[in-house]
Amino acid sequence: MSGLKSSDIHWVVNAYIGVSEGFLGDFTYRSHKEFYPAFCDLEIDPEAFPGTTRERFIKVLASLPPMGQAAVLRGVSKKYPVGSAVQRTPRIFQELMGLADRCVSGTLVAHPSTRITSELLQQLLKDASTLLGTQGPTSAVDRIHTALHAYLKAACDERGLPLPDDCGVTQLFKLLRQNHPNLSKGPHEATMTRILQALSTVIDSLNPARNRGSLAHANEELLGREEAVLVINSARTIFQYLDAKLIPAGTGSNETRPADISQ
Repeated sequence: MSGLKSSDIHWVVNAYIGVSEGFLGDFTYRSHKEFYPAFCDLEIDPEAFPGTTRERFIKVLASLPPMGQAAVLRGVSKKYPVGSAVQRTPRIFQELMGLADRCVSGTLVAHPSTRITSELLQQLLKDASTLLGTQGPTSAVDRIHTALHAYLKAACDERGLPLPDDCGVTQLFKLLRQNHPNLSKGPHEATMTRILQALSTVIDSLNPARNRGSLAHANEELLGREEAVLVINSARTIFQYLDAKLIPAGTGSNETRPADISQ
């Protein structure tokens, strides 16, 4: 995982928030304690750490895992938005968001770059990446789920598979698994078939995670950060495997498509 270095933390404190006469921004002991649940959705008691608000903030940030550090940095961006002080320029603000994104990226499977694509899919992946970097993994769950849906539809279209109306992600994956020859070949066919069947269960589980635990609907109980990361990593792993198998490197998309799917 790629968390914050000591130099990063001191940059946030001194270059972004700012320190004057030993005080960190406009924090008081009380507002510092309220900052974590109010701006970061974290239950942290800074009074467990000795020192001034500046010293406590540094120790809290250094003690957190990367996902927690990203949450604090986003909280800082909300409490001290761009332009709220002379040093908080758009460029410096982007650097702050870059640090938050780096913390999140260290916990995630690499962002998919797919050969099977569509304009809708590219926009969804871009939206998911933006939400992940600015709002956190829970906010990105809906877009990554919709992107997986768009990808599976594009993959079925690439193969020429007829799609039933309102076909969901589970049904689309089943169509590909049963009809695409690249998903049933190889010396470990039986093992891979079992893994793909297990992935079908994972894909089916992404539906309630998105519908009941994300911002896709007015859900009161959202997925936690770690659970949202698991959902995103699961979807990205499926992206990576399918795109590598459905159109192997060095081949054109038309080479795997049947002449007539109805025969």
